[in-house]
Amino acid sequence: MNYGFIRVAAAVPHVSVADCFYNVERIEGLMRKASERDVQIMTFPELCITAYTCLDLFGKQTLLKSAEDALFKLVNNTADLAIFTVVGLPLVLGNRLINAAVAFQKGKIAGVVPKTYLPNYKEFQEQRWFTSSLELQEKTITIKDNNYPLSSHLLFEYGNVSVGIEICEDLWVPVPPSSLLSMAGANIILNPSSSNELIGKHRYRCSLISQQSARCIAGYIYAMAGYGESSTDLVFAGGGIIAENGTILTESKRFTMEEQLVISEIDIDNLQNERLTNVSFMKGAETLLPKETIKIPFDLPKTNKFELTRYIDPHPFVPSGDALNERCEEILNIQVAGLAKRVSHVHAKTAIIGISGGLDSTLALLVAVLTFDALKLPCKQIIGITMPGFGTTNRTYINAVNLMQSLGITSREISIVKATEQHFKDIEHDPSIHDVTYENSQARERTQILMDIANQENGLVIGTGDLSELALGWATYNGDHMSMYGVNTSIPKTLVRYLVEWVATNKMDESSKATLLDIAHTPISPELIPADKDGNISQKTEDLVGPYELHDFFLYQFLRFGSTPEKINYLAQKAFEGKYDKDTIKKWLQTFFHRFFSQQFKRSCLPDGPKVGSISLSPRGDWRMPSDASSSLWFPVEERIL
Repeated sequence: MNYGFIRVAAAVPHVSVADCFYNVERIEGLMRKASERDVQIMTFPELCITAYTCLDLFGKQTLLKSAEDALFKLVNNTADLAIFTVVGLPLVLGNRLINAAVAFQKGKIAGVVPKTYLPNYKEFQEQRWFTSSLELQEKTITIKDNNYPLSSHLLFEYGNVSVGIEICEDLWVPVPPSSLLSMAGANIILNPSSSNELIGKHRYRCSLISQQSARCIAGYIYAMAGYGESSTDLVFAGGGIIAENGTILTESKRFTMEEQLVISEIDIDNLQNERLTNVSFMKGAETLLPKETIKIPFDLPKTNKFELTRYIDPHPFVPSGDALNERCEEILNIQVAGLAKRVSHVHAKTAIIGISGGLDSTLALLVAVLTFDALKLPCKQIIGITMPGFGTTNRTYINAVNLMQSLGITSREISIVKATEQHFKDIEHDPSIHDVTYENSQARERTQILMDIANQENGLVIGTGDLSELALGWATYNGDHMSMYGVNTSIPKTLVRYLVEWVATNKMDESSKATLLDIAHTPISPELIPADKDGNISQKTEDLVGPYELHDFFLYQFLRFGSTPEKINYLAQKAFEGKYDKDTIKKWLQTFFHRFFSQQFKRSCLPDGPKVGSISLSPRGDWRMPSDASSSLWFPVEERIL
């Protein structure tokens, strides 16, 4: 296995109706092309050896015998290929005919899967020729004097790879066979299909494939009949679709006269982790699963030089295109709904927010403004407090003041300089030593001010810290780590900027928009160290802990899929190729795991906050971990990543 990835393919050959030997030549050609590209598992369309549109020719002995002969020719001719392959053809079973998918590898047939649900409505009439698997009693089928396993519940297994097969219409019924196959262990579903084209059908077909791969938490490989099928009454546009757990990884063009070979990789490790995490996945298995599931071993072909072809998104928390607009609006609605409930429940008169002129506090303020609008409360009841300290720069200070003014909230300015200097005297700390005490004293002074004013004003302190900071522990314990309700608690840093920009563009006047856009492009900093000689930010967070886009990528792969350090490192190199070199990625991955484990104690006592996406670190919900858990299996990373 290659970091848990299996290379799969959906192939669409040219066919000639009823010309079995021509068809297997085309199939063999695509198999050899797939082998050259290190494909390990592949499927061809339904009834591809005869073509799907033979109609009453399916009842003729000449066609049926030729189909068997052509099958054996194909199997024998490809004995030198290790690809696990599925093709379709009609097979005689006693006095009946079945629409079959035949699995073979290295010159040997492994098993035969009969179609279960035969469409017999509108343009379909399969029951005119074929018998459903539900009507069969036989457990084997004889083809040319050899017996092979026969069942709609065959599983082909190698290690933790388990392949199940369903055929075309099987996917379109309320409870597809793949649902049961997946509960029995299948994590890759092959579907040889011959679905024809109608207006709007393809969109529905894609949604079925995507949703079924999600329900089954499986990879789904779908191959449709294409060029060469009869066009007497129907048109078959061809095409291959490969999906994984709700996401379509790749899809070929339709309505092309070229043969198609669609290739991608299925991440078996991620699927397995998802199934283990989702404890509802096996609910009902004891009553739903068939008594007999036949498991057949197969050999997973080795790859010569594995290279990932599927796209690895470097920013998994940030969708692209129109989806980003939809995501931003939905996230803000969730944040607003959470804060509105809390404000109403505690009968708060005000919301108290520390405004730094940075991204996180800006997003928290925007959420508060939208919440008060939704509750029909005046924004003047939101109290924004800017608290200049030793590291506050002119840019962030002006942005903080301008933003509060343009949003129409109540603004206050309380310098923390004198109070912090007095504190340094009290604890006998030399203020020229810019260490962790110097920095954290400022953060805790600011939090004390916010909490006390909240008491004065019957208000809630709105937390500003985001998910990425929680993952890294980049917060002062009992300082900015603490609030009365944290609206950003499950928003990753890479998404905060887009949310601020979205509100600026869609919800604000020109004055507020200009300020928000400048904030969105200000370097991220806690501003706890004095500015440089030119008054610019001297303490940039990403210089200290690493790029947030890397940490968000690490966090997503680690928490969402439970990926190993080795795999995360490999995927990061693929996702950020040309932007970060291998040494840089290894360095910050090491930092990520060190900080993630050592800073759990801060996450164990987080204030409440709404879950927004699939990743959350709430100790009451998604992430429960001892604060003193050992990191030895994940860290030091340099001993584990080659």
